[in-house]
Parts: sequence; C-alpha cells; structure tokens
Amino acid sequence: MPIELNLLCAGAAQGLVGSLAPRLLSQAGAIPVGRFGAVGAMKEALLAGEPCDVMVSTVSMLDELVAQGRLRETGRAAIGRVRTAVAVRRGMPRPDVSTPEALAAALGAADAVYCPDLERSTAGQHFRSVLARLGLEDVLGPRLRMFPNGATAMREMAASDAARPIGCTQATEILYTDGVTLVAMLPPRFELATVYAAAIGAHAAHPEAAARLIEMLTGPGTAALRADAGFEN
Repeated sequence: MPIELNLLCAGAAQGLVGSLAPRLLSQAGAIPVGRFGAVGAMKEALLAGEPCDVMVSTVSMLDELVAQGRLRETGRAAIGRVRTAVAVRRGMPRPDVSTPEALAAALGAADAVYCPDLERSTAGQHFRSVLARLGLEDVLGPRLRMFPNGATAMREMAASDAARPIGCTQATEILYTDGVTLVAMLPPRFELATVYAAAIGAHAAHPEAAARLIEMLTGPGTAALRADAGFEN
C-alpha cells in the first residue's frame, strides 16, 4: 500500500507535481495528496495544523515559515522562477500585450477578465497592482472573474461562453490547463518573476519520501519537465 505524502502546494507547481506522481510512486512508494492553491491559503492551512510533508511556495514565504519553525531548513531546494503571463481561450486571436498601452487595450476590449485571488495569490496581488497602474481597476471591476487560484481561473475561462475573455496568472498555470493559450508574458514594466522552492514540514510524517519528492522537483534529471511546465532557471 503506497504512503500518502501530504502536500501544501502553490498552484504554480500543480502541473509539475502531477507529472512526477507516477515516478514518485515507483521510486518512493508514495503518492502526493493534499491541497493546491494560492500561497496565502497554503500558509493559512499550515498554520492551522493541516498535515504537511512537503510545502511548495515562494522563497519569501518559506523563509518566514522556516524562521517560525514550521518547516525544515534541511532539504529545502529551489524549483525555479515563474513569470506572470496573459492567456486567452484556445482558438481565439492573440492580442498584442507587448507594451503597457497594448495591454490596457487588450484588457479593455475583453468582456470577462479571469484571474486568481487578488488578495492571497502571488499572481493575483500583482495583477491588482497592474490594473491600478493602468487605471483600470474601476473600469474592469464588474468584468473581473476571480477564483481561488490561477489554475481554476484558467479552467473556468476555457469553459466560459464569454465572447472575448482574457486571463492573467502564472505561466505554469496557463501551460498546465487544457483549452487556454499563453499569449505572452506581461510587458517588461510590469514583469513579475517569482522564485518557488520546496521544503519539508517540521512535523513531516514521511520525511524520506518528502526528500525524494523535493529531489525530483528540483534535480537535474527533471530539468526538461520543469521547463515544459513553465519554470525558468
């Protein structure tokens, strides 16, 4: 009987973890289970006492939780950086988003704008700041379609009947979702590149399997998988 490895994982890494699940089962006799979502929600779950063998989050959040004794420093490793990008439903024309002015025009032309939680997710917080800098917060407010994480937002956009939908979230969540197309990264003025890492829970029930998963997530043998999933060095 395989052991269940409890994860609290940023949505940005969901596709990568899923692609490694068969390998983890064959090599460590474990299957990853748990929660995927906004990094703020994962932190709340850990602090509330939810079981955690491995946590995947931003480096800054892991720093904080290691300092609090909630995660182990030993065995921690970086996965890679992820940029925030724009997406459309598959088959739709790709708008120009190469400059702030072009991005503002593309967002303004959309009848629905899909995004992750503007308060608790990394990409959502950044997207809110982009909207503010573009002066579009009030204009787009009624058109915003906000979900707990970017992966859910992208699935909803893929299934929507909106005539001109557009979305913004982490590139990994766009690439992971069937039915949407990555248009481009945000223009340089608004670029956000977030570094994600993995750490073992302070009270991990299966630390050896946790270390094996982290090795898979970050090691040279899976570099191609990380690149395909949207992680950059």
